[in-house]
Amino acid sequence: MAGDGELLPRIAVVGAGIFARTQYIPRLREISHLVVLKAIWSRTQESAEAAAELARDFAPGIECKWGDAGLEEIMGDPSILGVAVVLAGQVQVELSLKMLKAGKHVIQEKPASGSTTEAETALSVYNSFPNKFPYKPIWALGENYRFEPAFVESSKLMNDIGDMMNIQVIVEGSMNSSNPYFNSSWRRNFVGGFILDMGVHFIAGLRMLVGSEVATVSSISRHVDTDLPPPDNICSLFQLENGCAGVLVFAVNSRSPKVKIYFVAKDVWHILFFRHIRLSFTTFFLYFHFFADIARHMIFRYCGGLMEQREQ
Repeated sequence: MAGDGELLPRIAVVGAGIFARTQYIPRLREISHLVVLKAIWSRTQESAEAAAELARDFAPGIECKWGDAGLEEIMGDPSILGVAVVLAGQVQVELSLKMLKAGKHVIQEKPASGSTTEAETALSVYNSFPNKFPYKPIWALGENYRFEPAFVESSKLMNDIGDMMNIQVIVEGSMNSSNPYFNSSWRRNFVGGFILDMGVHFIAGLRMLVGSEVATVSSISRHVDTDLPPPDNICSLFQLENGCAGVLVFAVNSRSPKVKIYFVAKDVWHILFFRHIRLSFTTFFLYFHFFADIARHMIFRYCGGLMEQREQ
């Protein structure tokens, strides 16, 4: 009788960098009863083997792949149903499309692309794939803020606040030499630098909370901290498709890191969505103050949303 593991779907991880080693492998260990990690790929044999050893305890049969030949082997392996693309932002879209063309489901790490033009072109290519498979491969984007309990619960309450009048988003990050991503070469050389790499989280969270897309935006960016790639500060005025306007102020590195999302709406005094960051302690505080002297306060420990995201 075949073991249970033989019936589980098999996946590959393309990428063996910091995020793959510190986030993907631990999370895949936690759901090893649901999926089998069959292979991990990197540009070099040494990097692939080092990452594979971290997963050997729960994936004893894991295969190391590297270079162009390794990618071809993953694409040609019919037992591998899905691939996690965890690479530098400059090459993720190209690799994702290759895997999709080979019939593999793909979860691609953020950022989705380096520009809206690249994203729109990639989506056009994806939507034009010939119907040569019995199913259309799924292309998913790994944005963990969509699965944060604080965002999920807040979005449920947004229907009770009435018409939104304005939104204020203030982000003060903590990207300094103590951060493991501070010296990441691809982030430093990526268009938009850390503003794009970090900012996609907060925009994804905002879109989830308001339930409306951003229609127009105008921004002023600056380069203040020379230890960081440009730009490292941005001030934006945006308008949602529902007509509500808002501002976003973002500093990549601050001595008092925090995130505030402040709503003014018709049926509430104010809503404050506050994330406090102090060393390794991160908490979301939610305050909903309604006109009828009703207040709802909720506190959520930041979890990264990774476990919830991987199980979807």
